[in-house]
Amino acid sequence: MRRRTDRAGIRLEWIEHVITHPVREQIQRDDRLRRWAPIAQMDGRYLRLILFPDGETVHNAFFDRSFRL
Repeated sequence: MRRRTDRAGIRLEWIEHVITHPVREQIQRDDRLRRWAPIAQMDGRYLRLILFPDGETVHNAFFDRSFRL
């Protein structure tokens, strides 16, 4: 995920923040978790993580343009 140029700027501390302080969480059909949290340094844009069922291993991370609370 971090090799993609459009996602290389996502900081590890932001990912850790979303893991520990999500504002929303959903479980996908494949038991992976979706978590969102705003990132203050990115003008409050919401970072979305896709985590494996263990809740710690990141499968994907990106800023979700369509997320609304």
